[in-house]
Amino acid sequence: MKKITLLIALLSLIQVTYSQTPENMDLPYREIPDGYSETYTAGTVSARMLDGVGFRFYWATNGLRPEDLSFKPNDEARTTEQTIDHILGLVRVVNNSVNQRPNINGTEYPSLDFQGKRKETLELIKEAAEILRTSTSSDFESYKIVFKNDNGQSEFPFWNQLNGPIADALWHIGQVVSFRRSSGNPFASGIDKPSVFTGKVRN
Repeated sequence: MKKITLLIALLSLIQVTYSQTPENMDLPYREIPDGYSETYTAGTVSARMLDGVGFRFYWATNGLRPEDLSFKPNDEARTTEQTIDHILGLVRVVNNSVNQRPNINGTEYPSLDFQGKRKETLELIKEAAEILRTSTSSDFESYKIVFKNDNGQSEFPFWNQLNGPIADALWHIGQVVSFRRSSGNPFASGIDKPSVFTGKVRN
């Protein structure tokens, strides 16, 4: 009995130690930030939506192994890592919008490993959410989605972020959760139990 208790304690310690490595502790969205805004505005609601994206992405990608990243359900589908690449691209569109930057076709970004992609995705979500949280309704007129290429540019209002990149990111985060279950590494299978309803972690 003592051996079993000791083994359980050891496994718990390993899990806690892993979840508190600098690689994880330095990343935003292990939990949704404390506190609610006192008022409902376009900015605070949009920011909370992005907080939800960040929280779900953090836990959907937490603890992924090489075999999870290379998994794909069929030959024509994206792998899990390619799906994460797509999510990062969507988040860049959101972040560029609130920073009033265009999305320029053909832009080359630095090559990143999985952890680098995860970190950049979470940090871009956090930056965008913080800008939105203090934005007024009139600010949203400047948060257009702008796509530029050699033939010119096209613009869309922030409304399209809601049913476009933000909704699409949530869709693909769900795919990551599904893929990792299929590759034998289910979402939140450790001691920490994230609640997508509260945005907090139950131990």
